[in-house]
Amino acid sequence: MNATLVSVEEYSQSQVRGERVKTESIAEICRRQGLNKFTAFVLAFLHVGAVAALFMFSWKSLAVSFLLYCISIGLGISMGYHRLHTHRSYKVPLWLEYVFATCGTLTLEGGPIFWVATHRMHHQLSDLPGDPHSPRDGAFWSHMGWILWGDSNHRNTRMLAKYAPDLAKHPYYVWLNNWHWVPITVLSAGILAWGGIAMFCWAICLRVVFGLHTTWAVNSATHMWGSRRFNTRDDSRNNWWIAIISFGEGWHNNHHAHPTSARHGLTWYEFDASWLLIKAMKAVGLAKGVKVVSVDSRLVEREAA
Repeated sequence: MNATLVSVEEYSQSQVRGERVKTESIAEICRRQGLNKFTAFVLAFLHVGAVAALFMFSWKSLAVSFLLYCISIGLGISMGYHRLHTHRSYKVPLWLEYVFATCGTLTLEGGPIFWVATHRMHHQLSDLPGDPHSPRDGAFWSHMGWILWGDSNHRNTRMLAKYAPDLAKHPYYVWLNNWHWVPITVLSAGILAWGGIAMFCWAICLRVVFGLHTTWAVNSATHMWGSRRFNTRDDSRNNWWIAIISFGEGWHNNHHAHPTSARHGLTWYEFDASWLLIKAMKAVGLAKGVKVVSVDSRLVEREAA
C-alpha cells in the first residue's frame, strides 16, 4: 500500500506538470516487498473453514449466513463504503453512516478510511500505472494478489487520511479504521458460542470468503468481461451476474462513467438491489441529496474521479 501511494503521488504530480511519464507497475513494486504472511494465513484459514462448511449444511446456518451477507456486503460495502462513504452519492443521518460503516467491517475488507482511500485511488488512476488493482497487472493480481503482496496498511490511518479527509475528521471512523477487526471478532465469538463450529464455518468463514471474492470480482472480472455502454478511459464493463451477487455493483461501466450516481443499474433490466433500497429510504425521508443519472447523461468520469 505504501508503494501504491507513492505511485499515485508520482503520477498525479506529473499530470499537473503536463508530463507524460511511465510509472512502475504497482504489482511489480509490491511483489518485490514479498508475501504478507499474516494476511495469507488468515485467508487460508477462512478458505479451509469455508470448505468445511459444505460438509456441515443446515438450513439455519444458510439463513443466518445469507442475512449476514446482506448486512455486510449489501449495507456495509455497496450502500456504505462504496456509494455513501467513497462517492457521497446520497446523504443519511450520521448515526446511520456509522451503522453502515460498522457493517462494512464485518466483511474483513478493512476499516472505512482504508477502503475509501483505496477505492478513490482506483478511480483516480483506473487501469493506469498507480491503480491498486488493475487486471492490466494480471487477473490474479487484480482479484486478490494486491491483498496478498506488499505492505499491509489497514491501520495506517494517518497516511490514508489524505485520501479520505471527510472521514478522518470523525473520531468514530478513525477508531473503527484502527480497530476494524473488533466487530467481526465479537460477532465470531457470539456465533461460535450460539451455534457451534458448524454455524461459525457458515456464518463467518463461508460468508466472509464469498463476500471477499464477490468484492474482488468487481475489481477483476468487471474490468475484463462484460459490455461497455460508455466509452470510459478505463476497461470497466457491465456484468450482470456480478451485479446480482454484489447488490448492483456489477454495473461497473455505468459506475465508472458516473461515479457519484447512487444508481448503478441505469435501465429497467439492470437489477440494482442497493438502488432500490436507497430509493425506498428516500421515499421515507431517510436518504436525501440522492444523485442520479440516466443513460443519456454526459460522461463525467474525469470530473468526478
